[in-house]
Amino acid sequence: MGSTEVSPQMAFARFVRRAIDDARDERGWTVSDLAAHTGVGRSTVFRWLAGDWQDYPELAKVRGFCAALDLPVAAAFRALGLPDSGPTPRRRADDGPVEADVRVILDRLADPAVPAEEKHHIRDLLRYLARRPVRRAG
Repeated sequence: MGSTEVSPQMAFARFVRRAIDDARDERGWTVSDLAAHTGVGRSTVFRWLAGDWQDYPELAKVRGFCAALDLPVAAAFRALGLPDSGPTPRRRADDGPVEADVRVILDRLADPAVPAEEKHHIRDLLRYLARRPVRRAG
């Protein structure tokens, strides 16, 4: 008998299933709770569970999913068959201070060593800033 290779879809579906089961057992979360806390929509979670994707899941969503559940992003990337660090964003010499700040925020959200409460505060502040009306000088 030859060994059966597991597809990235199947491996990632197993990873997501374990994460959902753990969130339910440890935190009492439903899939709706999980979607609200991770920023990944219910339909996306169900597609991931079904292995129903051709192109790789959005890595920002995978990072957010892992960050909210205090899971190592490297484990998700391994399940997807990607290098542990995932594709590294190209750093340009002309990146301004805003881009550098955004990169730091994203790194903190993806860092398993950053407490979940701090990540929650970062996400709340980002949501607030995203919805705040822009005042134009005039």
